[in-house]
Amino acid sequence: MAQHADDSYYVPHGTRWPIIGSLGMITMLASAAFWMNDSSVAPWTFTLGAAIIIYMLFGWFGEVIRESESGLYNDQVDTSFRIGMMWFIFSEVMFFAAFFGALFYARVLSVPWLGGEGAGAYTNEMLWQGYQNVWPTAGPADLGGSFQTIPAFGVPFLNTLILLTSGITVTMAHHALKKNDRKPLILWLFATVALGFIFVYFQVEEYKEAYHELGLTLGSGIYGSTFFMLTGFHGMHVTLGAVMLLVIAIRCVRGHFRPDHHFGFEAVAWYWHFVDVVWLGLFIFVYVF
Repeated sequence: MAQHADDSYYVPHGTRWPIIGSLGMITMLASAAFWMNDSSVAPWTFTLGAAIIIYMLFGWFGEVIRESESGLYNDQVDTSFRIGMMWFIFSEVMFFAAFFGALFYARVLSVPWLGGEGAGAYTNEMLWQGYQNVWPTAGPADLGGSFQTIPAFGVPFLNTLILLTSGITVTMAHHALKKNDRKPLILWLFATVALGFIFVYFQVEEYKEAYHELGLTLGSGIYGSTFFMLTGFHGMHVTLGAVMLLVIAIRCVRGHFRPDHHFGFEAVAWYWHFVDVVWLGLFIFVYVF
């Protein structure tokens, strides 16, 4: 990352990228809702929304990269980027905290209440007769249908090893960058990218097994809802992180970043470690217990 020669603070011009990203996001989310209700057009509009977001990411990334390599960013801008990235990751922590909160509320409070325990004494007799406090649950009267859960020590455990390994490889790449050793930097980075996309591949295969063999779907009661909400949202983050790592790897091939100035690399590494930590929570509380 090139640095500004003086103390002036670069203020970027107006940009269309946030608007384009918002259009892509709302197209994807609306299409996902229609897709779950068996709309024949929804898969196509969902793909369109995803394409718009990818276009936005590469366009916005490219703009920031050009500004950086032109020497428009000084130390104050670098500090602003760091603070912004910290707040962004904090907002992501709050997202996952809300989703984990929904899971814990269902497991610790609402399901036991429906089963007649604690503050919900006699609920299982007066409201849902015979309902038992069990987890996973298909809900009262088995509204979620019959399903099986995914074994924790199969694909999920393999994906855990993959993500933990990717955390090591991106750290090795960072150490190589600080030593200005370009060859191992590039090799470790591309290894991280490969591990990220392998994780996504196994996640897709796991979803196929869940839907077609285990009967576990979004309609499988509160368990199915929280399972796909947490793992799906995390999978989106892994996909985005892998794409960002790919951009960083390509930049390294082109000679970008220096040992003393490489926040673009650090920001993506922070994000990737955050994704790793979230997955550990998912593996423990969604798959194991």
